[in-house]
Amino acid sequence: MPSTTVHAGFALLLAAGLWRGVLDRRVVAVLLALVAFPEIDSAAGLWLDGAHRALLHNLTLPLLAGLWLYWDTRYRDSERSWLRGRWGQRGVTVAWVALFVHVFAHALLDYAHLEGINAFYPVYDRFLRLEGELALSTTDGIVQTFVDVDVGADGGEVTDVGATGTTADTHVANPVEPSDTVEEPDEPVERLFPVAESGWQLFLVLAGPFVLVARRFQKRRDEA
Repeated sequence: MPSTTVHAGFALLLAAGLWRGVLDRRVVAVLLALVAFPEIDSAAGLWLDGAHRALLHNLTLPLLAGLWLYWDTRYRDSERSWLRGRWGQRGVTVAWVALFVHVFAHALLDYAHLEGINAFYPVYDRFLRLEGELALSTTDGIVQTFVDVDVGADGGEVTDVGATGTTADTHVANPVEPSDTVEEPDEPVERLFPVAESGWQLFLVLAGPFVLVARRFQKRRDEA
């Protein structure tokens, strides 16, 4: 899986683009805590089969949170709004930025990695993975393999959107559960805590803090 440092680097990039002005330390701390929070479902996998990439990596929770945020901040006035009444407009902005950062920098990033995510858990138990390519060919025109439409045995169309399995038969390796086997190993189990597993991941790890620091230097220069 992309490491927490990769998620954090990408989150800082997105937040820098979404946030008006310079991110202060408190906002950065909130965003990074939210980005790391879904990894708790790795531990839940000790008691609940297939919990990792399902329990807190789905899109169901962000969808419900987004609907509540929209209702609370758009259809309730400032006196009745729970969020705005306690944290003001700044709290509303932080909440929306945090929601988008969680969806794009964590859930959807994992959606394109390994076994994907259980996107609509617990409403619908099915892991989905974003895998394929999109290209413009001089002979075949537009070619895409993210959604594969084929002919089934009965002659009807069968659409494959990257389904990989369910919580009953899908295990995504993580430091808490490196393997889905419960047998006693002959040698110590290696628990790997990755920082970056490829060049593009290292780029995100470094680019996020770089942009954050650059924005601060720009603010100091403008104020000078």
